[in-house]
Amino acid sequence: MNDTPSKGNNNPRSVRLRAMEPEDLDLLYRIENDQELWCLGSTNVPYSRYTLHDYVANSTGDIYSDKQVRLIIENEDHETVGLVDLTNFDPKHLRAEIGLVIEKPMRRRGYASDALTLLHQYARHTLHLHQVFAIVSTDNTGTIRLLSNQGYEETARLQQWIYDGIGFHDAVMMQKFL
Repeated sequence: MNDTPSKGNNNPRSVRLRAMEPEDLDLLYRIENDQELWCLGSTNVPYSRYTLHDYVANSTGDIYSDKQVRLIIENEDHETVGLVDLTNFDPKHLRAEIGLVIEKPMRRRGYASDALTLLHQYARHTLHLHQVFAIVSTDNTGTIRLLSNQGYEETARLQQWIYDGIGFHDAVMMQKFL
């Protein structure tokens, strides 16, 4: 996908979204096995390198057959900085859920915002989606702010939606119409 410079930033940069490659196995391994992220998604078990290798090897990259697509985020220096997903793809209703992870050392540099901008363009112009959405813990104010700045609106509050192993937390559904 084409590079898109960040807007409103004194340090112009760009990110690129690309398909997963076998070389991304270490990145996937770190992200999928980061227990701090487990409460944000639906997994709570570690993944082996073998399982993740199989996932990369067998992923078709076709959202219609896989019902999801995972893209790697690269910065202007061609370093992998994170990944972005479209999951829970519904071809009838033309919507998908987004997921986004930026590796800790790369956070707060604008990469998440730039990646979402590209993802929205891809979702609208290539996949012809009508909307994307995210379910975010109300405690995750940084992500809520990021999504709000990207044009997402809070459309529902989900009580006691996320369990983190200690207690339940409310979440909000945020939607963006493309």
